[in-house]
Amino acid sequence: MKRPAGARTKPPVIVRTKIVRRPVRNHGAWKVAFADFTTAMMAFFLLLWLLQHASVPEKLAISGFFVEPGGAFSHGGANANVYESPYPSARAQLFVTADEAKAEVGGSPSVLVADEQLRQQYQQQEIEALERLKQKLLLAIANNEPVFGALKDQIMIDINTLGLRVEISDKQQRPMFDLGSDELKPYTAKVLRALAPLLNEVPNRISITGHTDAVSYGAGAAYSNWELSANRANSARRALLQGGYPEEKVATVQGMADVALFQPEAPLDPANRRIAIIVLRRAAEKSYLTTDSPAPTPAAQQ
Repeated sequence: MKRPAGARTKPPVIVRTKIVRRPVRNHGAWKVAFADFTTAMMAFFLLLWLLQHASVPEKLAISGFFVEPGGAFSHGGANANVYESPYPSARAQLFVTADEAKAEVGGSPSVLVADEQLRQQYQQQEIEALERLKQKLLLAIANNEPVFGALKDQIMIDINTLGLRVEISDKQQRPMFDLGSDELKPYTAKVLRALAPLLNEVPNRISITGHTDAVSYGAGAAYSNWELSANRANSARRALLQGGYPEEKVATVQGMADVALFQPEAPLDPANRRIAIIVLRRAAEKSYLTTDSPAPTPAAQQ
């Protein structure tokens, strides 16, 4: 159909559609990756710093976890003994015999040499720690006259094969207990409570032993020096606990009666009545707490 002449023509309709392209918002993802990287690097350098300042026993305790994460390790994989002391929890490795070590490592001479060096270094560190404790105890006794003055000349401190020994003995005019009693004199209890925080500064456990003189209760008595010495040792233990010493660090409490006299030539001497507190070396503690080996007796102190 033709349009008539002069008719108007409609202009074409043009529809413009604008397509908006939104940018992908991933420009911050690299920050997360970078933060993870810096955190890992910080942990790595912290680990290097810790290893640089860790002692050989501490490194042994750490490596022992990765070698044997079960067994002695508990509480979510952490070993409680590692927290309470710088010594490794599996400390039996430090006291194995040469035959045991040879069987363990297949007879490798290099490993045996390294084990012996580690044992010697460990024992040297332990002796030095006990020597520092000895000097600190001597200084505290010398400077704290109100507490230690009453028994100052009755306290003996030395280091023997079992460990650091702190021994308090009787005097004729200054006894620790009443005659035949296991109740501590007030000044004796005060001394023991003051010793507790000092003894707790090292991770080693202690042994408490009571001794009596040779005065007996008589034939057929139901109560003897054995009960008396054991009860006196327990009284000393309670006084230490009152002073803040942890109960779990008490390895043994025992009475020796008059078996190990301090003055064998004078069995009735008051010096034979004494309380011995020994900060045990690890080898001695292991002997006490291992059921398949005999425990060393306090008689070896003499």
